[in-house]
Amino acid sequence: MLRLLASRRGLAVASVALGVHEAREKLPIYPIPQPEVVLVETPSELEKQIAVARRAVTGTYLDALSRVQEVVSRWIGVEQAVESRVKSLIAPDEPLTPGILYVGVATLTGSVVARNRIFWRLALPPALFLLSLNHFLPKTSHNVSEYLGSLEDAHLPTFAEKHEIAKAHSAMTWERVKEATRNSRETATDTLASLLGKIEEASGLKLRETLGVKGPAQSPAQTTEDSAKEAIQAVEAKVDAAKVAVEEKVQEKVEEVKRLV
Repeated sequence: MLRLLASRRGLAVASVALGVHEAREKLPIYPIPQPEVVLVETPSELEKQIAVARRAVTGTYLDALSRVQEVVSRWIGVEQAVESRVKSLIAPDEPLTPGILYVGVATLTGSVVARNRIFWRLALPPALFLLSLNHFLPKTSHNVSEYLGSLEDAHLPTFAEKHEIAKAHSAMTWERVKEATRNSRETATDTLASLLGKIEEASGLKLRETLGVKGPAQSPAQTTEDSAKEAIQAVEAKVDAAKVAVEEKVQEKVEEVKRLV
């Protein structure tokens, strides 16, 4: 009896195992989809280093190119500013073609004349350049002088003040020299007139009328003194006006700097 039960249990276990095996090996009715294959690209260490170097070189090149373009744009801006400034300095009603040639010839003549002495070689060409420029191109020379004066007032106000004072003193000295020359000429003329008057009194000849020499003035010293005083007062007024103008410009610059700060 026990054997019969054991054999039945063995048959049952074998049948169950056979059914499970058949269920596993049984093919499905519908086709099985193929699994998707994904390829992952993994660069090597050499490729990574090459990529880093290429990015560094490209960045350096682009940075250098931008700097070069910035320098070129700045240079173009400088050229345009210089061109506009030169056009504004040149007087439109003053032809440059003959005048600038004369200025160049005068400057070179100074270099040739003073080639043997160092002092005159350094001083004579600039002096002839300024004199010839003021003579042949007076309006352009005036515009250049005004522009240099504006630069001096804007960037060197202290030096501009001293420059104005020096110009005023130079004008005063020039007026005194002119006055002294005029006084000497009047004194010589009066002396000659008095001498001719004495000769006329002695001989009866009308020498003053023949030579066109007028008689001596009534008070030449007083006239000379008054003229000198008027010239000195005019120069002092110019000096005071220049000082006031420079002080106002300096005050404006200080206020602009304070606003910026």
